Amino acid sequence: MTRICFLTSADMMKDRPGAREDWFEFDLEFGALSKACDAAGISLEACIWDQDFDASVYDGFMVGTVWDYPPKLELFLSTLDRLNTIAPVWNSPALVRWNIEKTYLRELDDAGAPSIPTLWADKADAASIADGFERFGGDKIVVKPLVGGGAWRQALIKKGEPLPSEDELPLGRCLIQPFLPGVPAEGEYSMIFFGDRFSHALNKRPKSGDYRVQSLYGATEVRWEPDEADLALARQVLDKAREITGEEAFLYARVDMVRGLDGGLAVMELEIIEPYLYPEQGPDLGAVFVEALKEKLG
Repeated sequence: MTRICFLTSADMMKDRPGAREDWFEFDLEFGALSKACDAAGISLEACIWDQDFDASVYDGFMVGTVWDYPPKLELFLSTLDRLNTIAPVWNSPALVRWNIEKTYLRELDDAGAPSIPTLWADKADAASIADGFERFGGDKIVVKPLVGGGAWRQALIKKGEPLPSEDELPLGRCLIQPFLPGVPAEGEYSMIFFGDRFSHALNKRPKSGDYRVQSLYGATEVRWEPDEADLALARQVLDKAREITGEEAFLYARVDMVRGLDGGLAVMELEIIEPYLYPEQGPDLGAVFVEALKEKLG
């Protein structure tokens, strides 16, 4: 039987000390994917990425819910490189390196993808934040680290108010963007693909008074049916990413879009490292995933 390793982090295991509050997302995602794999004669097995396991028994490695990697970035990347010498890693270490720093958004913007205005800074200090307010106007901006996910070290800053503490701001290089009123008003839209196949889409809504769309912060998700224009826009983003990286197809990709200041949808993130795949909104997710996985296996 073909054996595939689904890489996850220790803090996604509900019975372990220090488990994240959203550990259940691993259970939902892995449950849906492993069930579909079983039906196709493939064994999908979860392994904690930074703990010892016998990698030699696997025919491939899927970068899954490895959500503790930002503070251990060098170890994470070297681990993927090591595993890739044993069997293919999906998405590839090269794609991970391209996608792991949010500078990829600048490349997508340069390639013509619909984008959010962004100021790139070496540090989230008073000077760069003042530059952000001067460039974008308005009374709110959002500061994000170049490497991170789940709103880790991300801050909403209001003009004239004291800056958050250093522990709440990005550690080093960062990006600064205007606060988008469309996010609290209508949330974020995610379209999920496996290979070239569209799987499903959803709308993530922050709780009242917040702008973050992760379940950790009380956000909710509902299934969403994108129209042809929405799907074409997401596919355009994927096409641009493939042109930039030279990769023919990604095993998985999640295109996150929000309502931009011009009223159109713009790219918030292109997630091709370790996105949550929202199985509750995608009843056919497992079957679509297996077809793309089979293509990778040849």
